[in-house]
Amino acid sequence: MSDLWFALGAILLPAILMLVGILIIWRMLKDKKSGFPVADERTRRISGRAASYALVIGSYFMIAMIALLTIGQEFPGLPALAPRYALVASLLALDLSFLGLRWYFGRKADL
Repeated sequence: MSDLWFALGAILLPAILMLVGILIIWRMLKDKKSGFPVADERTRRISGRAASYALVIGSYFMIAMIALLTIGQEFPGLPALAPRYALVASLLALDLSFLGLRWYFGRKADL
């Protein structure tokens, strides 16, 4: 059963990522043709602020993951965390924190 989920995930995840990327590029090109700026000063400031906060959050998350991996290897009685899951979790933490912070800062009026 796990082989089926792995195969399904190996096919669906890249397809979803490519579809989202194509939609984002298509929207940017459509906005550019209509004369709408892709990023103004406020959008750049919001994205920069969200990126800097997400970097700090992601760094602390990765430090915690390294500690969990080290503790799992040093103490055999504790459950160990697989490194590939730690990488996926770190990537998700970075991406989701950036998207969430960009959304939050975009809704705030005073930036």
